[in-house]
Amino acid sequence: MTETTQTRSVPQGGATKQRSPEYRLAADALRGLRQDLFHDAFAYRPLPRAGADGAARRGRGRMREYAAWTPHAVVVALGVVAMLFALASTDRAGLLSLLSGLLALGPVLLTLVRPVGAFWCSLAASAVALVFAGTSGWGDWPWLPGSFLTHLVVLTVVALRTRPRAAAWLWVMTAAYGFVAESLFGWDHYSTDVGPMLILSALILLAVTVRHIRREAQQEVTAQQTVTEAERSRRTLLEERTTIARELHDVVAHHMSVVAIQAEAAPYRVENPPPELEKAFATIRENAVAALTELRRVLGVVRAEDYEAPDAPQPTLADLDALLANVREAGLEVTKTVTGAVRELPQGVELSAYRIVQEALSNTLRHAPGADARVEIGYVLGGLGLRIVNGPPPAPHLVKPSPGAGHGVTGMRERVSMLGGEMTAGPAADGGHEVTVFLPVPAGATTGEGGA
Repeated sequence: MTETTQTRSVPQGGATKQRSPEYRLAADALRGLRQDLFHDAFAYRPLPRAGADGAARRGRGRMREYAAWTPHAVVVALGVVAMLFALASTDRAGLLSLLSGLLALGPVLLTLVRPVGAFWCSLAASAVALVFAGTSGWGDWPWLPGSFLTHLVVLTVVALRTRPRAAAWLWVMTAAYGFVAESLFGWDHYSTDVGPMLILSALILLAVTVRHIRREAQQEVTAQQTVTEAERSRRTLLEERTTIARELHDVVAHHMSVVAIQAEAAPYRVENPPPELEKAFATIRENAVAALTELRRVLGVVRAEDYEAPDAPQPTLADLDALLANVREAGLEVTKTVTGAVRELPQGVELSAYRIVQEALSNTLRHAPGADARVEIGYVLGGLGLRIVNGPPPAPHLVKPSPGAGHGVTGMRERVSMLGGEMTAGPAADGGHEVTVFLPVPAGATTGEGGA
């Protein structure tokens, strides 16, 4: 037996020191400050035009194009107001007065293209305006009236154009500028406007932050609703396919049972059948029985927990008169028209046609109570045509929203698609609703035991 010794290399400087939660919190805060206000502060980020909502959507032609520039016009207007306010509040004339106005206008206009840089320019412009104003021994420190309004506008626009976290850093840097200016250079001034600036800016930035959070919440809810709607549509489709599979089980099982019975009885219909024929019929019967077993197993997979096997055979077009009688008892005036040579069709086609008519009439009762309906059945060469049309409801304002899950049209489309047919559903010319279906039937296809 050999012994091995494992050694661990210790990095130079000893083991890595675990940082405290306070240290990590401070480091993350400084990292956020650098990312929000210092990294690419003067990057070119033009203000986008208004989206296709609000006034931009309601306008037409040139007015719609102008409405898209509404945010830019508002910012420019606020900048002009700040400039006029600065010009009206200065006691200097000539070039110095014009310079005070430009120092108030410039940072506001800069928010249109470089928002974070405009914030720093606003602080710098406030300090430069103090130098040129030459005020001493009285209030308006460290923001002149024009600079005060300019900085509030800049804070608002920059907060709207950045993330919510940046609004907190804007307020902190504004407070730091105000306290430094007041402590180091405001000793000969009787009053200060740092307090009003911090209070007003806090209220504005809080409102902007709430707006950001509300908009993000709305976007998240919208995205979730979209996902939920897609999932609901997918679930509806799967439920309808499962229902169709359960219904068609009886049809397929009937045909497979007929095949098994005929294969078992066929050798007895021929006198002295050859062994090869008997073996072939026995193989057919075994395959039919095995298919029936697998079919029942598949039905068990798709069967819902509350599913109950039907006591009666699946309905066909021969049972349509009973359906129309029940619908008339429910208060719907419905007529039936049959054209072409009536013939027996495959049971799958007959069942699907019956269910389509049933669902279309149910939709009429649900969405157009009191209206009349018409069912047209056309036996044409190569298939079966259906047309179910209803008129408009007599009192549309009294129709309540349906609490259904919207399975009706989806189920009809699935049945038609399963048979390779075509279907259209939409409003009729008179204000009602119309469903038109064509189900192809191969030539010579019939139902019944003889055709199985």
